[in-house]
Amino acid sequence: MQKLFNLMYLIVLLILNLSCVEKKSTGKENSTSELQSVSKTDTLKFGSGIRVIFQDSKSNYWFGIHNAGVSRYDGNTFKYLTTKDGLLDNQIRSIQEDKHGNILIGTAKGLSIYDGQKFTNYSTQTNNPIFEWNETNGDEWFYAGEEGGINRFDGKNMHYLIFPKPKNENPGNSYGANFLIFTQPRNENPDNSYGVTDISKDKYGKVWIATYSALYNYDGKIVNIFSHEHLNLKYNEHLHIRSVLADSKGRIWIGNNGIGVLLMEGDVTIHFSEKNNLIHPTSTRRGDKSKAGTLEHVFAIEEDREGNIWFGDRDTGAWKYDGNSMTNYIIDNKLSTPMIWSIYKDHNNNLLFGMAEGGVYKFVGKTFERQF
Repeated sequence: MQKLFNLMYLIVLLILNLSCVEKKSTGKENSTSELQSVSKTDTLKFGSGIRVIFQDSKSNYWFGIHNAGVSRYDGNTFKYLTTKDGLLDNQIRSIQEDKHGNILIGTAKGLSIYDGQKFTNYSTQTNNPIFEWNETNGDEWFYAGEEGGINRFDGKNMHYLIFPKPKNENPGNSYGANFLIFTQPRNENPDNSYGVTDISKDKYGKVWIATYSALYNYDGKIVNIFSHEHLNLKYNEHLHIRSVLADSKGRIWIGNNGIGVLLMEGDVTIHFSEKNNLIHPTSTRRGDKSKAGTLEHVFAIEEDREGNIWFGDRDTGAWKYDGNSMTNYIIDNKLSTPMIWSIYKDHNNNLLFGMAEGGVYKFVGKTFERQF
């Protein structure tokens, strides 16, 4: 009898232990931890530049590639979308989300809207340009080619808006009813291109639009142009803007390919890179490769949760400005190029860096870890 009782006791203990193990296993399967759940067997399969990083309202990560479409990471696997799936073009310029949860993908040829199943495309139409910006509506703005305009989407229609070009006149002269001009010397920019390179919205609702040859802002009524003269540049300093950030303090950071960073605070503009001795004495201030310790080719700018400003340089890696000093970081010595295409702050305030070589790294205090 005692043996039977002992046997039954052991069986009950075994059942209880199995139950506990099963519950623990279920808990692990249901748990989600952003940036810790990347499958070891599934990695981001892109070997070209990560131009865009975006996290949607469902915490999916989206990666826009220089010439290979987009990828979505849902915490377990990567889904790849290209022109074969209906995407308008494989060169990705921007990614955002509308109020309905659709993903808006700005491409080199126009806008692709992804509803989770299919794409709806809106090609850039330059044959019906709009000069009066106030005749249109919409909070979504997109690259529209190199001809000198920007796409504005109102949820149903895409509008191609023409940029007013700087005139060789005195600052403050108006362009039609809606434009305010800040001028530049004639032939200031040999590139002569007004293709959109970056877009940022400030805390007052203004949209700031970077183009190669000038910076614009639009407050819903007036389009302002900031070019060579208004930005206090020297005659031999040529604008080639690649990035812009309106930060939480109301400052406007302008990243150039050649002359580094300009900083606008109110009506004052300073040459930030030059002031901080980050332009090499022998620099041509053009697109030539820069020496170590310089900040001359800035393709990405972002603000972190502490208010530090981060810059992604083509030749010298990442830079952090804490309000007093600059710190330079090399993200990964094993990469063939230190070039940073994009910097993004996700929902958990992780700072992610998209590299020209195709990987995505997270800043972890003093170093960087490959995440995707």
